[in-house]
Amino acid sequence: MSTSGVTFVNTEEEKKKFLEFQYDHYKADTYFVPPLRMDQKKLLSTEKNPFFNNAEMALFIAEHNGQIAGRISAVVDHRFNEYHGRKTGHFGFFECIDHQPTANLLFRVAEDWLKEKGMEDVLGPASPGMMDMIGFLVDGFEKDPYILMPYSKPYYEKLVTAAGYEQEMDLLAFLVDKDNVALDRVERAKQIVFRRNPGLVIRPVVLKEMDKEVEIIRAIYNDTWKHNWGFLPLTQEELAATAQDFKMILDPDFAHIAEIDGEPVAFSVGIPDLNILFKKMNGNLFPFGIFRLLLGRRKIKRYRTALMGVLPEVQGRGIDALLHQAAIEKGLGKGYTESELSWVLGNNHEMIRTAEKIGARLDKTYRMYSKKLA
Repeated sequence: MSTSGVTFVNTEEEKKKFLEFQYDHYKADTYFVPPLRMDQKKLLSTEKNPFFNNAEMALFIAEHNGQIAGRISAVVDHRFNEYHGRKTGHFGFFECIDHQPTANLLFRVAEDWLKEKGMEDVLGPASPGMMDMIGFLVDGFEKDPYILMPYSKPYYEKLVTAAGYEQEMDLLAFLVDKDNVALDRVERAKQIVFRRNPGLVIRPVVLKEMDKEVEIIRAIYNDTWKHNWGFLPLTQEELAATAQDFKMILDPDFAHIAEIDGEPVAFSVGIPDLNILFKKMNGNLFPFGIFRLLLGRRKIKRYRTALMGVLPEVQGRGIDALLHQAAIEKGLGKGYTESELSWVLGNNHEMIRTAEKIGARLDKTYRMYSKKLA
């Protein structure tokens, strides 16, 4: 007779089991890219991750027939709830064998913990928050994910829906490759955009003035996305921590700020896709991973546009397309062959149209799920 049980993660040994499960769980998956263990530890650390200044989390491990069979987190993000006027909890870090009773058990303990905290519904996966890795992959399993994008088992959609969750929002990833990019179309529109926007300048991010540039990006981002699904304003502390992590890998050829008469109005941040290197490191930066990282940069031939924002008062003027063009042209000049625009909200029709105008095609779909807590 099969048996299943759940453990509330409390000890360091249990935390290690929680962290390590994903590496064993995906070891036979061709397209899984193991994240760096040091990054995962920091992400889960309530002391080192500034997210937990305004959030609390519980971690759970499931066992089936004496073996670790799954994991899940339950999170209350107080800042998210205060901003949206909701009582929403999040589940995240979900991994599970293809066994519905085990999945149901994981979801139930997470939901029970959230109900004890006064939550009325649950949204996920968010690992741990909405500004981190979110969504289950539901289409596009046959290729490696880009940097800082999730990969998940194809059967997760079955597990989560059978546990009573419904589709909340789709997150889209668009692929731009050198053979299909419509730079000629963008070039024709470029002169019109500049003519209609006197004083428009597209400039690279200045790495030597990173603190100033980060604050510009934060201000534009918060103004741009404030009415969008799932939005939460970026704090100075959170973005500064992210910028510090990105500083060593950020390439100004893929990060631009648009200004009109010297005033910042839009930005785009792309990062080289280090996953081609991470894949060979099995989650370990030391002792040899660091050398792969330092020596393998020239092998990278793709990047991901991870952040973009255009102030509401200048949206619809084509500035976003010019930001994409600036990065794509630099990438082609460096021998890059493709890039990904991700993620784009499934209901963001303006951004989807912009992606299609530059020749991008839908490549992957990620999905967020929600459930009312009885």
